[in-house]
Amino acid sequence: QVQLVESGGGLVQAGGSLRLSCAASGSGLTFSDYIMGWFRQAPGKEREFVARVTRGGTFPYYADSVEGRFTISRDNAKNTVYLQMDSLKPEDTAVYYCAADRRWTGTTYDLWGQGTQVTVSS
Repeated sequence: QVQLVESGGGLVQAGGSLRLSCAASGSGLTFSDYIMGWFRQAPGKEREFVARVTRGGTFPYYADSVEGRFTISRDNAKNTVYLQMDSLKPEDTAVYYCAADRRWTGTTYDLWGQGTQVTVSS
């Protein structure tokens, strides 16, 4: 069974940086076939899309709220996707989740990690 495990969250001051990682593992894993995405959910709010990257690591796509500050990348040899977060703002505080779109739908993510907390202090 394939699973995703996020890491790298923590507490950072506004203007700082964090790098999140999401490692995939398990039987039947074909990580390089998956479109990978990052999402986040702040307290009292719905989960929202943050960024996604295609199977080959090209054509990243970002939510307007993070464009120019966050960078998504992947290392298929390590079965890992990353989210580099710079110029963090208090409104970036949320639980961050990575997810896999294993059917190439472009919209439906069918495998999710447990999440990692990011807290940005003002």
